[in-house]
Amino acid sequence: MNKPNIPKGTRDFLPEQMARRNYIFNTIRDVFHLYGFEQIETPAMETMQTLMGKYGEEGDKLLFRIQNSGEKAGAAPEKGLRYDLTVPFARLVTQYRNEIHFPFKRFQIQPVWRADRPQKGRYREFYQCDVDIIGTKSLIAEMELMHIVADVYHRLGINVCLKLNNRKILAGIAEVIGEPDRLIDITTAIDKMDKIGKENVNTELIDRGLSTEAVERLQPVLELQGSNRSKLAQLRDVLAESEVGLQGISEVEQLFDLCDASGVDLMIELDLTLARGLNYYTGAIFEVKALDVEMGSITGGGRYDNLTGVFGMPDVSGVGISFGADRIYDVLTELDLFPDDVLQGTKVIFLSFGEDELRYALSCASRVRATGISTEVYPEPAKIKKQLAYADAKHIPYVAIVGSEEMQNAAVTLKNMLTGEQKSMPLNELIDILHRS
Repeated sequence: MNKPNIPKGTRDFLPEQMARRNYIFNTIRDVFHLYGFEQIETPAMETMQTLMGKYGEEGDKLLFRIQNSGEKAGAAPEKGLRYDLTVPFARLVTQYRNEIHFPFKRFQIQPVWRADRPQKGRYREFYQCDVDIIGTKSLIAEMELMHIVADVYHRLGINVCLKLNNRKILAGIAEVIGEPDRLIDITTAIDKMDKIGKENVNTELIDRGLSTEAVERLQPVLELQGSNRSKLAQLRDVLAESEVGLQGISEVEQLFDLCDASGVDLMIELDLTLARGLNYYTGAIFEVKALDVEMGSITGGGRYDNLTGVFGMPDVSGVGISFGADRIYDVLTELDLFPDDVLQGTKVIFLSFGEDELRYALSCASRVRATGISTEVYPEPAKIKKQLAYADAKHIPYVAIVGSEEMQNAAVTLKNMLTGEQKSMPLNELIDILHRS
């Protein structure tokens, strides 16, 4: 008999893990609501026509294609599992353009799938928590997303740094090193700087067809030092002959000004090696790294000016970011930052000594639940030691014990599982104690 298992890169989540995940989802959702975003959902699968060509050469290789799902034998797959939530969002905006109001502020918390090699912090099935503003080119949208990043990680207790760049700056760099048509090759390679190092990036750039001279001219730009404002000043000199590059610098400067004016409480670093390989980004790009644990980015996103254009709705600009819930879970676990009460579910469980007492316990439990207290009843009159062990294993803080004496006195015995204190009392008193605790 085969041992049951699941595909590599996927995970089961038991109740304790789900309680922690829901803490993350609820925290993020609360912040999204605080800024006026509305929730949507899209199907797990999309047509291949929707998915292909939106994620760059590397991303398209990682699409999960759905085989033999009603198509004729040997036919190319027509559907695939979604790679992210942004492209399906662009499809939805185009499809329902007459039913939504612009700027449209949406959030979405759903799983995505990537045919990637599983490793620490990288899964084939994982949740994204996306928040986007579409239908405006205002940099206030970027600023608002940076506030959201600050608020979410402040609530979760994670120290982070937001790395910022602009695709227009990267386009300007491609121009001044003499390779204006190689932007995708350049961004795909330098986006791996943190993973494979500068020398391997340079090798990949040459392998992709860039000249040795172009790669050499690129090095000083990627190694700029100093404060964010200092880097921008140096870039102005380097990109003086590039109109698109200067436009990118101006956008970043304006964004820093907006962040200063609105009081974004966040460490922000201008990182010129940040490229984000997805082809649809056209302006600001973001990645967020946890400062106290070795982990890839836990949030990322950017500005896209024409993602809906491929679906027949051109010139609609948007910006969004995605929180990686699974990586956030790993960071919180490694740093032991989950609150102690996040696992608390049932507050009281009724234990009984016999069938008559069990029926009495069921009646009592119904009255307690009616007041909004999470309540269980042990389903059989087993040995009390076994029932107490069950309550202890589930970290239930109170047990309500029902025996013949309690029934005669129309009472229950309430035991505090933490202190060991117990006392017989009327049900109304028990309810008052549980509400106060």
